[in-house]
Amino acid sequence: MTHFQFKENQLYCEDTSVTEIVEEFGTPLYLYSRQQLIDNFRSIDRAFAGVDHTTCYALKANSNLELLKLLVSEGAGADAVSAGEIHLALKAGFHPSKITFAGVGKQDSEIEYALKHGIFSFNVESTEELAVINEIAGRMNTKARIALRINPDIDASTHPYISTGLKTNKFGIDIAIAVNTFKYAHALPNLHVDGIHTHIGSQILKLDPFVQTAEKVVDLVTELRKTGITIQHIDFGGGYGVTYKNAVKHPMLPVEEATEADEAPLNNAFIASVLPILKQAGCKIVIEPGRSIVANTGILITKVLYRKDNGVKKFVIVDAGMNDLIRPSLYQAYHQIVPLTLNDSILENVDVVGPVCETGDFFARERTLPFVQRGDLIAILTAGAYGFAFSSHYNARPALAEVLVNGDKVRVIRERETIEELR
Repeated sequence: MTHFQFKENQLYCEDTSVTEIVEEFGTPLYLYSRQQLIDNFRSIDRAFAGVDHTTCYALKANSNLELLKLLVSEGAGADAVSAGEIHLALKAGFHPSKITFAGVGKQDSEIEYALKHGIFSFNVESTEELAVINEIAGRMNTKARIALRINPDIDASTHPYISTGLKTNKFGIDIAIAVNTFKYAHALPNLHVDGIHTHIGSQILKLDPFVQTAEKVVDLVTELRKTGITIQHIDFGGGYGVTYKNAVKHPMLPVEEATEADEAPLNNAFIASVLPILKQAGCKIVIEPGRSIVANTGILITKVLYRKDNGVKKFVIVDAGMNDLIRPSLYQAYHQIVPLTLNDSILENVDVVGPVCETGDFFARERTLPFVQRGDLIAILTAGAYGFAFSSHYNARPALAEVLVNGDKVRVIRERETIEELR
């Protein structure tokens, strides 16, 4: 998190004190660094070094319109998984020729919407979906460009909820029947079979699953060309992991216990590991990073409401809840937590929990943290991906504000919802 650092024991985002931002905008609050977002995107996009490609940002990670506009200005494409995300992509300024549409359950109306707007490609997940898109495209007197999502049956070594490349997952077409499925698609009159798509999971920290997948995809391109089916593009998906532990370091912060398995390779390393293989196919390359662009761009700031000691555990109760950031509850995901102001306070073992009426409403359990008390401010780091995007109104809690920092300038990019606005 290059652009989140402590200066004189105060947490800063770029050139701005986070505490001063909170004084103006309150808590809980999502805060993003403009420069971190741009640096992350460029670190991936530049790794292609002149290779024909499109880096399609995965909107599902964070679809704030102002963040999307920044990515448009950098030349990004968009990976959408709903008509709503296609709408947001278009509204932000992404060109339709740079929008892909993935997802295992596309509705007829969503297919019509995508065809109407002339998106680049549908990433198709089943033979029945092929037939449906063909029928709708025929009715609309157009052709749908498609890529077939192939399930390579490769273990991405990630959380089972975000693993998508195994036979037991709902995603994609078994690679064992891929050639016959491509032949079927090629025979449908209203489809233009153009690509192969694969996406094996999210928060992947090893390079080897990507290398194995790339080898299988290139072999499939070769096999298809022998049958007369010419593949023009490979959509290699995303899933590049990020480092959540020790994201920010300081002598007054505890060093979080981490192994090599917790350390993510650099963004460009994911591309470098597969690019020599993928280039053999002679295809345009599309990728779909989301988390690796936006995760460490954002933090969630929350205020300590109460402390509680029941004789067995110490609890730090904060004003953010699982409805604001569900990843720890849903995936047992780890986020580093730091006070906004550091001092020589003692370290203690605590559970950091929210106000939502669920035992699963926690951000950390048995975590060693500097002592904090009522009124203190803490930051939950690396929360830019699948943070606000996963948020809900559970317990009738209003949506948080989101702010963007650009050097020493701060602006609201989503207004805080009021209780009067709840419906």
